[in-house]
Formats: sequence, C-alpha cells, structure tokens
Amino acid sequence: MGRPHIKRCVEYNPGVSYFKPRGIPMDQLEEIRLKIDEREALRLADLEGLSQEESGRRMGVSRATFGRIVERARKIVADALINGKAIHVEGGNYEISSRKGLLECGKCGYEWHEKKPPENQTKCPSCNTKDAKPSK
Repeated sequence: MGRPHIKRCVEYNPGVSYFKPRGIPMDQLEEIRLKIDEREALRLADLEGLSQEESGRRMGVSRATFGRIVERARKIVADALINGKAIHVEGGNYEISSRKGLLECGKCGYEWHEKKPPENQTKCPSCNTKDAKPSK
C-alpha cells in the first residue's frame, strides 16, 4: 500500500469544466478527464511561466511531483487536441487555497504558502531572511 497523496493547493478555479471540439455532437466524442490539480499545473507552468520548483511550492508539492503532474496534464491535453476528444475537468486530490496563509518576504518580495505557520518567524525560502509578513 502506497503513501496517501498530499492535497494539492489550487489557487484559481475558473468554473469552466468542459471543452470539446466545435461542430461534433457529444455522443460522437470520446471524453477524457483532466483533474483540477492538473489544470492548475498547466496554468502555473504554461500560462504564468513559473519554474517547476516555484510551481511545486505554490501547489504544496515537491518539484519532482509537480513535474509528474504537469507532464500527465500536457499528455492529456495533447491527446484531446490531436485526436479530437472532449476534456472534462473534474476531481483530483486538491484544496482551493486563498491568500490566507500566504506570506511575503519584506526583503525580496517572494510569496509562499505556509500550511501550518510556526510560532516563531518563518524564513523566506528564496533569500533565507526572517522578514516574512502576511501578504496583502
């Protein structure tokens, strides 16, 4: 039995959950599923242009895990585009995050989420200073 998966942080949920090729009735289309956390990985890496390390931090997973998520998401989207399949965005192991728990470094401006803020001041993961404050 494997380890339980950590819930991925999703910052943006646009409310759109279905994409299909134009002009083809649904009953003639094969449907594939893209998980909500996979869509978030595409948003962070391909739309915002963030590194895998930064994207992983924003989603609360390691760089390697983020790499696997985004690779799987790209394969699903490519399959749908090349083979004319509908994409249904649903499910996955995620939680919608907000700016709550988001910290910002007063020195370098780096932002990151702390799932369990410690009692003492947190160090910035980017510049390692202890100048963290809640982000606005």
